[in-house]
Amino acid sequence: MIAVIGGTGLGEAFGQAEGGESIELDTPFGPPSAPLVRFNWEGQEAVFLNRHGQGHRHNPSLVPYRANIYALKELGVTTVVASGAVGSLREEFTPGDLVICDQIIDKTFRRAGTFYHDELVVHIELSEPFCPTLRQRIAEQSDAVQAKVHPKGTYVCMEGPQFSTRAESNMHRQWGGDLIGMTAMPEAKLAREAEMSYAMIALVTDYDCWRPHEVRDRHALLAEIMGNLKSATENAIELIQMLVKSLSQTPIQDCDAFHALEMAIWTDKASVPERALKRLEPLVGRYFADNRS
Repeated sequence: MIAVIGGTGLGEAFGQAEGGESIELDTPFGPPSAPLVRFNWEGQEAVFLNRHGQGHRHNPSLVPYRANIYALKELGVTTVVASGAVGSLREEFTPGDLVICDQIIDKTFRRAGTFYHDELVVHIELSEPFCPTLRQRIAEQSDAVQAKVHPKGTYVCMEGPQFSTRAESNMHRQWGGDLIGMTAMPEAKLAREAEMSYAMIALVTDYDCWRPHEVRDRHALLAEIMGNLKSATENAIELIQMLVKSLSQTPIQDCDAFHALEMAIWTDKASVPERALKRLEPLVGRYFADNRS
């Protein structure tokens, strides 16, 4: 099953798909951002999750990332395609473009970044934070949209909710960042911990503050940015729809993400309390089957 994580525009597109139903879940990490919408598109069962909640209620630091990923895992999701608005740190990433991110720099510091914070130690491998297999499948559909689609880009994830200072923006460029956003982490980390194939389609809305805006009027600038977001969202919807169709015909049978925990659990399995296994059953249950027999 595939899940789509995004904002209101995506929700309107996928929530109205054939067979859409709202599902309310609770998890050991609290409720997800919003009810999940399960739908069928081109014969492929899928789920949509509004990251910021209905009415955009959760700021990036307060999105319940663990609850979101856990709920998707509980429903049987194996593949996650996320989208998010970003600012550009490079001239070549122009407003309205789409970027299939391949790397990330995590600057967040107020967010719970793991499911395994107590009683079970897990060190996940994250050299490729976005699943290369899924990224390739997305790239194969990029000719179907009118927007320019970049096959790779480094996403700097900042804490927010404030935007960067100009000094920070220039520093991010020196680090090798291409895009600046606030939501890819810890979402990508948690998806890997849940052994899901995860990819991010970034929607470029404007240039970050390292580059002066050509439009000086604040109201006109906001209108321009929102117009770029609308255009990028429409193209992202079309790209994701083509991906869902492709996956319905040829699902991803295997990738490294599907086995991410095989070498990552460092705690002696016999010493993990039953209460922890019960809480984390959808995530780690298959690795403890022998210990429970």
